[in-house]
Amino acid sequence: MGKDKKEEAVFLRKKITLLRAFSLLIGSMVGSGIFISPKGVLQNSGSVGFSLVVWFACGLLSMFGALSYAELGTRITKSGGHYIYILETLGPLPSFLFLWAEFFAIRPANSAVVSLAFGRYMLEPFFAPCAAPVPAVKLVSLLGYYMVLTLNSWSVTWSARLQTALSIIKLLALALIIVPGMMLLAQGHTENFQDAFDRQSLVLDKLPLAFYAGMFAYSGWFQTSFVREELVRPERNIPLAVIVSVITVIVGYMLTNISYYTVLGTQDVLASPAVAVSFVQRAFKSLISVVPVLVALSCFGTMNGGIFTFSRTLFVASREGQWPPLFSMIHIRRHTPLPAVMLMFPLVTAMVCIGDIYHLMNFFSFSRWLFIGLATLGLIVHRHRHPELHSPFKVPLFVPISFTIICLFTVAMSFYSDPVNISIGCTMVLSGFPVYYLIIHRQMSSRCRSPFYLMKPNSRPVQPPHWLSQNRASAAEERRGRLCCRWLAARHRLCLPGL
Repeated sequence: MGKDKKEEAVFLRKKITLLRAFSLLIGSMVGSGIFISPKGVLQNSGSVGFSLVVWFACGLLSMFGALSYAELGTRITKSGGHYIYILETLGPLPSFLFLWAEFFAIRPANSAVVSLAFGRYMLEPFFAPCAAPVPAVKLVSLLGYYMVLTLNSWSVTWSARLQTALSIIKLLALALIIVPGMMLLAQGHTENFQDAFDRQSLVLDKLPLAFYAGMFAYSGWFQTSFVREELVRPERNIPLAVIVSVITVIVGYMLTNISYYTVLGTQDVLASPAVAVSFVQRAFKSLISVVPVLVALSCFGTMNGGIFTFSRTLFVASREGQWPPLFSMIHIRRHTPLPAVMLMFPLVTAMVCIGDIYHLMNFFSFSRWLFIGLATLGLIVHRHRHPELHSPFKVPLFVPISFTIICLFTVAMSFYSDPVNISIGCTMVLSGFPVYYLIIHRQMSSRCRSPFYLMKPNSRPVQPPHWLSQNRASAAEERRGRLCCRWLAARHRLCLPGL
């Protein structure tokens, strides 16, 4: 009996306070994006003025999405982020398609982009003014990613503490770019802002790619939704953390881009493989060896936040029966979802070895913003279906409606902007349909024909390894499962005695 009680007590602990939630959001948003995306935004928007408009619009759109997710986080009490919100509001098929795209496309490509940025900036001081060799960049990128994997497998507390420290470093890196730029702007260096809104260089069909690059820099505002069950006082801390962090990042990003354009011309930004390094070479040569290292540490923090949250998605998906049960297990002493953390190892390694930053960015952005738009659509559906449900945080209805429309419109337009990479991403999503109907749907149907087989008197649950403990469903989840089985029984005209 004592052993059973000890096993039942193994679960993901509530260790993420408001400060750590704020650090997780800042650490996830401020990373490689602000040091990579300016080139992509400028290239696809056409001019300095329109690029600044895109940056502000992406920030406003991120705020709308963050507010919508904050309400979803107070309505739905599970971890899992996009996956659990789509599952609870739109059903198992869309949620599995997201999980499929997240595992095979979105998360490995995103992690590969951040890892490559880490390797590039880490080696930049050693090879300046020449570009670092590509094989060396890829090797350092992989070493950095493996270090983050090891940390997240070892301790939740230490990975959260590292995220807090790296968030401070990220803000310091931005300050070292913003302060010299603002000083030069105050001295009258405005020549790069002449004819800022040149309409002749604006190409409308490329704007979705500019938004993809800008939204990549802001991506991370949804990270607290992945660790909802580990947050202390989530009904208060989720809205507070997302509002303060997104406003902080919007202001920081706008000032950073103005500083870039104060020092660097349009052609300089487009020709630079590392915009922050080019900026320091022009404005503050004494920091030429400091800023790239700070930028690399910023990317390291983004990798840490991404692994920290993605492992929770796989953990929740396996608990919901849409992913192998191994990944619902956590380390019995360290309380980390070790199998889920290690799953991304081979895919990220492959994409770092064969991928390119900007092609990978367009490839995974289609899937990411498609499903984020569906998640906020799910908020609208959930409100309509459950008007009686009280939520401690509620946003005006036009916020999720506007965000959903813009996301889905941008996704649709991107087919015209970059048909090759977007088509590959779309194919990756659609390939999940046969997997769902051949494996997941059939498995769910067989479970519903003999519901709660794990609770039969003569049955024994499969024993996990001694260093893992399987997370167990709460009474509320069991009731939800019974209701699901009743609904499926009525739909498929099944006779299920005992329900």
